[in-house]
Amino acid sequence: MDRSHNAMPTFPLLEAVNSPAELRALERKQLPQLAEELRAFLIESVSRTGGHLSSNLGTVELTIALHYVFNTPEDRIVWDVGHQTYGHKILTGRREAMAGLRQFEGISGFPRRSESDYDTFGTAHSSTSISAALGMAVAAQRKGEDRHAIAVIGDGAMSAGMAFEALNNAGVMDANLLVVLNDNEMSISPPVGALTNILARLLSGRTYNFARRAGEKVLGGTLGDFAKRVEEHVKGLVTPGTLFEEFGFNYIGPIDGHDLDTLIPTLQNLSELKGPQFLHVVTRKGQGYKLAEADPILYHGVGKFDHSAGIQGGGKSSGKLSYTQVFGDWLCDMAKADERLVAITPAMREGSGLVRFEQEFPQRYFDVGIAEQHALTFAAGLACEGLKPVVAIYSTFLQRAYDQLIHDIALQNLPVMLAIDRAGLVGADGATHHGAFDISYLLCVPNLVIMAPADEAECRQLLSTAFKLDAPTAVRYPRGSGLGITPSSDLATLPVGKGEVRRQGRKVALLAFGSMLGAALQAADRLDATVANMRFIKPLDAALTCELARQHELIVTLEENAVISGAGSEVSRVLAEAGIQTPVLHIGLPDHFIDHGDQQQLMQLIGLDAAHITTAVSNRLDTLGQSE
Repeated sequence: MDRSHNAMPTFPLLEAVNSPAELRALERKQLPQLAEELRAFLIESVSRTGGHLSSNLGTVELTIALHYVFNTPEDRIVWDVGHQTYGHKILTGRREAMAGLRQFEGISGFPRRSESDYDTFGTAHSSTSISAALGMAVAAQRKGEDRHAIAVIGDGAMSAGMAFEALNNAGVMDANLLVVLNDNEMSISPPVGALTNILARLLSGRTYNFARRAGEKVLGGTLGDFAKRVEEHVKGLVTPGTLFEEFGFNYIGPIDGHDLDTLIPTLQNLSELKGPQFLHVVTRKGQGYKLAEADPILYHGVGKFDHSAGIQGGGKSSGKLSYTQVFGDWLCDMAKADERLVAITPAMREGSGLVRFEQEFPQRYFDVGIAEQHALTFAAGLACEGLKPVVAIYSTFLQRAYDQLIHDIALQNLPVMLAIDRAGLVGADGATHHGAFDISYLLCVPNLVIMAPADEAECRQLLSTAFKLDAPTAVRYPRGSGLGITPSSDLATLPVGKGEVRRQGRKVALLAFGSMLGAALQAADRLDATVANMRFIKPLDAALTCELARQHELIVTLEENAVISGAGSEVSRVLAEAGIQTPVLHIGLPDHFIDHGDQQQLMQLIGLDAAHITTAVSNRLDTLGQSE
């Protein structure tokens, strides 16, 4: 990597480590220097590419210790969520590839099985690591393979029900599973000090565990139960692990996750033990970079920045309003107008635009943690009692609560409103975060009204429309800004199930859903086509759809959603029911997972920009002309 700019530092020890095997060849006394170089490299690298910073700075020593103690990739490490794996990527042969992090055809910002043998499980949604690692541990047991399975999970991800489902299952099995809780918020930990580090080494040691097993065999029966209760009581005095012990794990910790002299011997001791083990380490987000330590949320996900000066202006752009900002402002205004409004988020306050709402309406704001299933059923309970819940959620995370949407909300026809952010392509986070499927999986749900605004002003109007309906509703809007149309300050609504014609043309009618209106209008100028801004996906404006089909030779549907079972399929269904045989061309996201990269670049790649739309429509017109 060229580091001549601004006299960037060199990394002599880090550059000598191109694999965990080379890491394990180092002397223990060299590891603190390696950690220092790895942390400095992360700051420099991420400042050039953008990405997740605070979380990765917090796991430097833990990453080194895990690869130093365990024989990876033979031993499996599953990183939960995966946005803390940059150090892991660097130490597993991808240091130079970090220059293309999250860029088109570059490496992913998350673990990816196709990218490296060291990425044992693809992760980007939270709370999957324990289940996956347990599966790997049981598979090793079944195949007679002597290897370790380690799940590294953060305290935020531990709040999800799936993590506890996995703990419940793992605790009654004898598979060799190690769960490492990376506690970086001090949310369930007492202060970490020398005493707890010493106790952790003792409790993880072979002598202590041999004595405990021997005691269990000798005492047995009632006396053995009594002895176990005494042991749990004594351990409970000095460690907060009672919950995890009750699940059947041997709990160790909490220990300082930045202290290699504690981490390494503790992990070495645990590697000798059998059955489910639980190690609790405490780390600090942004460790080693004072700006990130002071504001880990600001430095959680960053764009390019000067790492010497830090992020300027709070990381906010001075350009057009984003859809997320439109939603946040609307939410506060509607809350002032209707005291029944309450807002729910599954741990996405900043990303979903709820910071201002929490400040102004703290008693009506509910962050339920990473628990999407609970979020929706909690909203259903609130709606049963006459409140009007608004659930702010990313499209990709709504997938995790599909049964609750159907069974708890739609089936009972409860007025819960879903504000679905990041609908469509999201860019650098890639396939795990693209909102590619929400139209497809929402369309078939009875009672649900689905809306897609074409611009920022219409977004505010449709949010008001959705909120005022006495039914389940969903408003989907994309990441970033739209056409730059400033919303009004009122809370005006739009007629339900009605679209509008934005441009009158001939031969071809382009039916644009949501974010596709801009590209549709550009393509229409080249094609002299009619453009309809459909606004509603369900109920579809059947009258307008049929009218346009009768007046034109070709109907084209445009959506930033999977083309299979998307809005276009609903158009075809409506036309078929009306007996109208006008040809229909469906344009949307193709039937494969779309990689990470710049949003506009990706739209061009899959043919959703104006130029490719124009070509696709022209080609279809040529085909129709030849068939006549």
